[in-house]
Amino acid sequence: MSEVNVPARRYHSPRRKEQAAATREAVLVAARELFVGEGYRATTVAGIARRAGVAVDTIYATIGRKPDLMREVVETAISGTGQAVPAEQRDYVIRLREASGAARKISIYAHALAGIQPRLAPVYLALRDAAGNDPDCAALWTEISERRAANMLKFVEDLAATGELRTDRPAAELADVVWSMNGPEYWVLLVGQRGWAPGQFAEWLADAWCRLLLLAGGRPGGCPAARNRRGQGGRPGWPAYHGRGSPDVAPSAR
Repeated sequence: MSEVNVPARRYHSPRRKEQAAATREAVLVAARELFVGEGYRATTVAGIARRAGVAVDTIYATIGRKPDLMREVVETAISGTGQAVPAEQRDYVIRLREASGAARKISIYAHALAGIQPRLAPVYLALRDAAGNDPDCAALWTEISERRAANMLKFVEDLAATGELRTDRPAAELADVVWSMNGPEYWVLLVGQRGWAPGQFAEWLADAWCRLLLLAGGRPGGCPAARNRRGQGGRPGWPAYHGRGSPDVAPSAR
């Protein structure tokens, strides 16, 4: 019997997939280290290949050119996985949308950021610096910033659906405030330069957003966490933080 028309069997090799994934990870780790340590402009694909222990052609075949490498480094830093993950599919976004109260949603997001920023902030700042001289990086910087702004508007709209969002300011304005505080720059200022602990940063962010975004008795400033601290060693209206630079006193008393 003729076998001319017999379709070829597809070859699946788990080991080959594992090797490909390991190669990709090694390339992205090397690219991240060089982009952050040496800067985007000084980094070459050949240098990334040497550090990763692969051929230059392997990088071009598996990921692409240097701008593609920067994009993948940024996207994987955001997702915390080996691939880009759309915002709506990230675990903390799913938990946030399933949460019933605005304060709980804010807390979930603030604590998620405290887990994301240690890996994202260095890469994000490297991209920001590269954007000043490289058109591809400038385009990526704008794209990521605009995408983040759009996602923050969705976040504010999700808070509004609870009926607890303040209504005296436009939703777009509130989203811009969140956008300005969820950026890696804010993390670097407080954690990197002022020495805050990640947990302290998360609690502060949640507390600040509750005060800025939510209603309390029909007025802006809803912050259940702060209200719960009254009579528990904290001053009314001030969170009982005990980390560096944040004792349990109002700023005017420091």
